[in-house]
Parts: sequence; C-alpha cells; structure tokens
Amino acid sequence: MSVLVVGTVAFDDIETPFGRAERVIGGAGTYIAWSSTFIHPSANIVSIIGGDFPKEELAMMNARGIDTTGIEIVEDKKSFFWAGKYHDNMNKRDTITTELNVLADFDPVLPEAYQDDEVLMLGNLTPEIQIKVMDQMKKRPKVIILDTMNFWMDVAMDTLKEAISRVDILTINDEEARQLSGEYSLVNAAEAIHKMGPKYLIIKKGEHGALLFGEDKIFVAPALPIAQVKDPTGAGDCFAGGLSGYLAESGELSFEAVKTGIIYGSTMASYCVEEFSLGKLKQLDEMMIKERLQTFKDITSFSI
Repeated sequence: MSVLVVGTVAFDDIETPFGRAERVIGGAGTYIAWSSTFIHPSANIVSIIGGDFPKEELAMMNARGIDTTGIEIVEDKKSFFWAGKYHDNMNKRDTITTELNVLADFDPVLPEAYQDDEVLMLGNLTPEIQIKVMDQMKKRPKVIILDTMNFWMDVAMDTLKEAISRVDILTINDEEARQLSGEYSLVNAAEAIHKMGPKYLIIKKGEHGALLFGEDKIFVAPALPIAQVKDPTGAGDCFAGGLSGYLAESGELSFEAVKTGIIYGSTMASYCVEEFSLGKLKQLDEMMIKERLQTFKDITSFSI
C-alpha cells in the first residue's frame, strides 16, 4: 500500500537545555514522510513552502523515496516558521514565534497520482483541510490516520468531530483525549471517542509511551529510555510516520497490526529525539532500526 502524507514542511528555531538550533528544517509533514520511508519505501507528500525553502532539502526527500510533486512552491513568499523553547524537564515548551506565511493560504490540491493512495496520514492541520483532502480521494483509503491537537478542539470542535468521524485511527495525547471526550478516565475517554467514529485510538504519553484502544482491547506500549534527549520536536510526527509506514508495508488494518505499528513508530521517535531537526534521521540505516526494534522487544518481554 502507498502512503500519502499531508502536513507542514517548515523552518524551526529550537532551544532546549542541550543547545539551540536556528532555522532548521521542521514541519509535521517532513518528519512523518521521512520516518515512514524507513519502514515502507515510498511516500507522497502534500504541503506548501515558500521560495526560501532549500531545494537541496527537497532533493534529499526525493532520494529518500518521498515524492514532492504535491508540495506547492510559492516563490515570492516565505515558508511556515515556528520557534520554541523547551523547559528543563523537556515535557513542556513555550512557543516563541509562529509565522504562518504561505501556510495561511494553503488550499491543498492532490495530484491525480496521489488520489488512489491506500494509507492517508493527515498531519496536524485545520480540520477543514483534513476534510478537503479526504474529499479529493477517488475512493476511501484502506487506512486513514488523523493527528490533531487541543487548539482545534478549542476553536473548531464541530468541524474536528466531522473529520474524526471519517477516520480509522486517531492519535492524540492524554490531555487532548480528556478534552475531546469530556471524560477523565482514559478508558472512558476511549469509549466515548470510539463512538465518534475511529476504530482505533492511540493516546500518546510522551516519555511514558502510548496506549492503544480498539476492538475492546488495550495495548500499552513503552517509550524507550534515552540517555540524552536533545530535541523532542517532531517525535510525535516520527511516531505517526513509523505507524503509517508499517501499516502500508503490512497491508493490514487490525489491532495486531496497529500494535506492531506503534512499536515501529516508537522506534522512529526514539531516534528523532537524539539530535536536533532531522539530524538523526539522516544518519539512520536499516540495521540501526532493527537493533532498536529488538531492544523494544527485549524490554517488554517477560514470562509468568
């Protein structure tokens, strides 16, 4: 199955207790697409950038197996830019600057070659854009995954619920699950969210792993303890990329497939945080991924 990624391609300015990276490559779509192609060999991406985005970065995406035909380039405008600063515990961050630039006019049009893709990964964009993309598919993809955030719950809840009603897998964090459902217990929150449409709910808990709810089952996935986390930016998107890449590679949508996809996603996220921006992803190879997958297996294996 092929993967279609819809999300931002952007510049970031990031400060953490371990340093600062100025005007580096970021964006949810960037991280998702890069991550997915380590699991499944190709991905298509739909996004928008300004004329300031480095052409060599697009070339590197192409070399990675990412088709960038769907990235609109507005030569006389600037790319989306975000700047943030992380606190000492790395779980909280402050947004310093958000400059929408070309993203303010993003009106995605899917190339015809993308309209038959079988795995659709909708990054954290406005619910209106997510719906518009789904409407442009020639037929319903076999797997639709949607990522969102509490901001859209604050300003566009009705439209967000419409988008959520059309997907197979929803990925959000625990705070967002509680806000979306109105339930504090994550078990009750999952039950309420399932009634909105998604068959599977993945609740991301950062350094504490992730929870999967679906088919009246629960799976708890750990996060790999990392000696030094330099930059958490993009970790959740790399998680989504590993998940969508695995589901495309397996050609299956089931509780067991999503479970395995979560481990692949966690593996990609664990590498992402070790360097700023795409630094670690650009160093990865197949053997490194296999070794870390084995580590995940080892730390979760036990007998009674």
